[in-house]
Amino acid sequence: MLSSQTYIDRRKKLKARFTSGILLFIGNDNSPINYSDNYYPFRQDSSFLYFFGVDKPGLCGIIDVDNDDEIIFGDELSINEIVWTGPQPKLVDQSHQVGIDRTLPKKDCSTYLSNAIARKKNVHFLPAYRHLNLIKLSEWMNIPISQLKEESSRELINAIISLRSVKSEKEISEMEEAVNISRKLHLKALQMARQGITELKILSVLTEIVVGLGSRFSYSPIITKNSQTLHNLDYVNKLNNGELLLVDAGAESSNNYAGDITRTFAVGGVFDDRQKEIYNMVLKMQVESISMCKSGISYADVHNKAMTTMASGLIELGLMKGDPIEAVNSGAHALFCPHGLGHMIGLDVHDMEDLSEELVGYDNEVKRSEQFGTKALRFGRKLEKGFALTVEPGIYFIPELTDLWKAEGKFEQFINYHLLEAYRNFGGIRIEDNIVITSDGARILGKAIPKNLSDIQF
Repeated sequence: MLSSQTYIDRRKKLKARFTSGILLFIGNDNSPINYSDNYYPFRQDSSFLYFFGVDKPGLCGIIDVDNDDEIIFGDELSINEIVWTGPQPKLVDQSHQVGIDRTLPKKDCSTYLSNAIARKKNVHFLPAYRHLNLIKLSEWMNIPISQLKEESSRELINAIISLRSVKSEKEISEMEEAVNISRKLHLKALQMARQGITELKILSVLTEIVVGLGSRFSYSPIITKNSQTLHNLDYVNKLNNGELLLVDAGAESSNNYAGDITRTFAVGGVFDDRQKEIYNMVLKMQVESISMCKSGISYADVHNKAMTTMASGLIELGLMKGDPIEAVNSGAHALFCPHGLGHMIGLDVHDMEDLSEELVGYDNEVKRSEQFGTKALRFGRKLEKGFALTVEPGIYFIPELTDLWKAEGKFEQFINYHLLEAYRNFGGIRIEDNIVITSDGARILGKAIPKNLSDIQF
């Protein structure tokens, strides 16, 4: 939990954007695995955390703008619950820690909202992403579940995106804590990238590190030698010398801020000549992208420059041909990088995308592309001081996509399909760091994590 004044100031800034109405924040409940008392690890809703700070299930927060009132609805533990869990911090005490003096029983939240609706008050609520919260919202607001998303408050969404997008110094410190824990994971994975080690063994050791540091993964880690599959969550393979190992793993800080780091290693510690060529190309894309990032530059432009750098490099290798800018404009580059350069990061690893990926990443000035690959860029609008983002270019050789495009005769003016056969089993390379936009450019968060070939070869 951050300081009391932090949460007070955040709610004050939010209230200042409204002249009337009620701002509703539904916290998350425990999610059962197979029955009610056996549940997945709890993760609080990030917007609830941002404004109310209490990291426990079964809560609801309300900011009543008209009455300048702030309430957390929730229940203290019963003696039956204490028998199973032991004594826990009291909700009333935790509420005081975030600057809220009023707590009411959980059941009173629906009554409070019903009375507000009866008085024709405007209740602003966020789109829900968990089914239980969808059901709650539907019952409380008397709105069919199918209509909740369109009835959610654009005004509240935009206000929260505006506030959460700009990270404070304390938030940046939290993210650096998360990145530094993530750094330990990648250093260990580098040590373990040896002949005969399984992906599952690496996952188990990284999990031990995360748990041992009192942290947890900020997302399901990707640990794979089949790195051409962008989100490969299988851990069934044994590593062999000469292969590539991609590790995309990040941890959370003690206050739930996320790290999101990717490194690609050579199994056995030595990259062959082809791997070096592609690796250095990806590294060049990343270093150039970070140096280009500064306030006022659109991230879509940074993405496009990285893709042009990639196309130029692949033309030099003979895998692509023609003009690199024309190739990128046509979408031919997406055969090798069908994802975007990065996304916002903060309390969420894909920060605030539960509110609206479109509203977080784009605006009236920068519109999302509809082109395959480029449309996967989750954040494209102009950068501002305090924005925190991932920078994660990659180059991949995806046999299924290559076969399809070749059969369709797609982009033959830009792609040398016959030369790609030699890369059919190459896999892919991705390098990812987290940055914050500063007054004069961008800064990589956390302690340096090795990424130059000279630092990751044995």
